[in-house]
Amino acid sequence: MSTEDPADAPEAAPEKEWWEDESLPWNGKPTREDYWCLGWFAFVGVFGMAMIPLRAWLLGLDPPVMLALTGSRIGAASTGALASVGEAGNWLFFLLIGSVMAIKFDWIYWWAGKLWGRGILDVQASQSKRAARNIARVERWALKLGWLGIFLAYLPIPLPIAFVVFVLAGMTGMPLWKFMVMNFIAKTLWSFIYFGLGWEIGEPVVFVLNQYARVANWIAIALLVVIMFTAFRNQGKKRVA
Repeated sequence: MSTEDPADAPEAAPEKEWWEDESLPWNGKPTREDYWCLGWFAFVGVFGMAMIPLRAWLLGLDPPVMLALTGSRIGAASTGALASVGEAGNWLFFLLIGSVMAIKFDWIYWWAGKLWGRGILDVQASQSKRAARNIARVERWALKLGWLGIFLAYLPIPLPIAFVVFVLAGMTGMPLWKFMVMNFIAKTLWSFIYFGLGWEIGEPVVFVLNQYARVANWIAIALLVVIMFTAFRNQGKKRVA
């Protein structure tokens, strides 16, 4: 028979609260602000998925309208091509409205940086070793560039530049109004670049757009089916897990 005193037995480690999970960005018990910010992140994810088939449809229907509603690079280049052959009146209006629409949710990343600091970057970096390397790389040069990094946030390269730069703006205490104004200017300058490229190429782009318009509806439907199928499959995997 064991004579070990129960008092000498090691104490069980206290059970962690759900909000102490390392996959969550906050460092303490979440507040109402934390819940709202995380909810906005979820909304942006769903909104982005819903916009995929709409973008495909708008590109075939009316590229300037696509530019105004999304501010996309493809929309800017396509509008530039149409403008070069006289088929896109008031293109400047569409371009400026597009810049506003493109940055409409960027304040969320600034807010996340202000609320959680490195927490939100660490969550993204934990997805994979590659993600961790990319975020660390962007963070190093973004901190060196300071506010100028906002103008490079739209570089079309496969790195999370905009995400890291916008979060750092909140982390480093940049006022929200200054961040949004500079972000609008940066986005507009980049849209002008893509618009100019489309203008230079001109008619070949217009020809491709005309051909694409014939099948745009079917492409949008196909993308919608793929998105719905993927969502249901992922939900099924979660239930099994």
